[in-house]
Amino acid sequence: MVEEKATSTTTSSRKKKDIYWFLAAIGIVLLLNILLANTYFRLDLTEDKRYSIAPVTKQLLSNLKDDITVDVYLDGDFPARFKRLQNSVRETLEEFRVYSDDRVQFNFIDPSSNTDPERRSKYYQQLAAKGLQPTNLVSAEGDKTVEKLIFPGGIVSCKGKEVPVTFLKGNQAAPPDEQLNQSIEGLEFELASAIRQLTQTQRKRIGFIEGHGELSMLETADIITTLQKNYDVFRVDLTKVPDLKALDAIVIAKPLLKYSEAEKFKLDQFIVGGGKALFFIDPVNIALDSIRTEGTVALPLDVNLQDLLFTYGVRLNGNLVQDINAGQIPMIVGMLGNQPQTQLMNWRYFPIINGFNQHPITRNLDALYGKFVSNIDSVRARNIKKTPLIATSPYSRVVQMPASINLNEARVPPKPEEFNAGPQVLGYLLEGTFRSVFTNRPLPPGITNVKLQEQGKPTRLVVVADGDLIRNEVNPKTNQPYRLGFDRYTGATYANKDFAVNAVAYLLDETNLVSLRSKEIVLRPLDRVKAKEEKQKWQLINLVLPLVLLVGFGVVRYYLRKRKYARY
Repeated sequence: MVEEKATSTTTSSRKKKDIYWFLAAIGIVLLLNILLANTYFRLDLTEDKRYSIAPVTKQLLSNLKDDITVDVYLDGDFPARFKRLQNSVRETLEEFRVYSDDRVQFNFIDPSSNTDPERRSKYYQQLAAKGLQPTNLVSAEGDKTVEKLIFPGGIVSCKGKEVPVTFLKGNQAAPPDEQLNQSIEGLEFELASAIRQLTQTQRKRIGFIEGHGELSMLETADIITTLQKNYDVFRVDLTKVPDLKALDAIVIAKPLLKYSEAEKFKLDQFIVGGGKALFFIDPVNIALDSIRTEGTVALPLDVNLQDLLFTYGVRLNGNLVQDINAGQIPMIVGMLGNQPQTQLMNWRYFPIINGFNQHPITRNLDALYGKFVSNIDSVRARNIKKTPLIATSPYSRVVQMPASINLNEARVPPKPEEFNAGPQVLGYLLEGTFRSVFTNRPLPPGITNVKLQEQGKPTRLVVVADGDLIRNEVNPKTNQPYRLGFDRYTGATYANKDFAVNAVAYLLDETNLVSLRSKEIVLRPLDRVKAKEEKQKWQLINLVLPLVLLVGFGVVRYYLRKRKYARY
């Protein structure tokens, strides 16, 4: 009797103790909820921080004053491989929503959901008119091929203004999985850039220098139109302005005539004083239209800027670089009656540039199209950091000037043993504090009452030995400009415009938003052959092993409970 009473007392005490612990746990949870109600944090445990938003993006989102809406046209059923992009867009926008305090809202839309073919086609045309281009997605899923027309992009809108964003980017020469991964790496940059474009209040000023045979308004129409979305762009004649202090950056695009010493002085003092500049210069005077039937002689071109750039740290060489990996031009191969028959042939003076530095300007960039390019050497310059940006393929050849250029060269197959010069650098980024080229020199005629600034503020320059890199072709029939990078002979579009826009953004971006292009997500693909061979084994393990563990857990738990309560 006494034993039963003691057991009852022990049981009652244990119940009270359990109740106290339960109430204490509830109290701790409630207290933590009260204390952390206004505290927000997120943890990204991935090695490459793929789910983390950069501080510069967080600042942009936290300063939003108006609501942003993002319509993403990636809803629907996609192949498993492509769902990575779909999910990554959703995850990135979810992070944007959180860090913007719900000012960024997004919708996923399936443009193919309309069953009426006529209405669906009209909707496709509306999306294309807004700047979203469709892609025919072809993907192998097991033993079948899946094909679907998609719009891999979205429209970012704010207060009635819209900006199209393309999600599927990257180097077209890369394998499909790698290109998709490059697209995912650039999502944050593309979306943040669109939001900044819609919300920025102060615009930088860019001047295109003219008066020396530079590219015309028509030949720079596409790049100027694109830059005008974010900047104020002007044409500037150096003879009509005392200095360039009103500008934030200048672009020198393929001059053909010499700059005077007074004009060079204005350029020099603008750069030494902290101004940004992009030089697209041809060291050789040659154009495809100037090559006659019997050929022509290409000669070095001096526009009186060589000493300026040499002082800054680079030398543009008076040569031409050929590349086996090149574009094509039409050649007459015969006659059919009275009609000439043309055929596209490789023209090795038009290299397809695919050698890039892993820099924000060129990271994950698609190929560029160069025309009569020259190489650049790096020379010693104090306090200047020099970064090679673009280069030809390893199968290159350097042709020294003067040289005879004949269109019939396109008919002759290349000899690989002659193209052994290795990658040739065509463009440099220069960063630092530049020294004036007029140091220890008398001021040029026409410059009076001006104090020479020998060394000034840190700045950045981009120098490319190809003036045609930012020149858009012009339709000879309609006299309308093609988009920059479009090759009217092959119909391919190269990334020349992306390069120019990235370069300008890097030079002028005080918030360093372009650094988001450095984001890297490591691709860890499965060994497809091994996965197929071991498919049944892993399926069996995934089906049987959980059941075995569950049964084992039940047996052990039953044994322990039986041993614990057997004494009662």
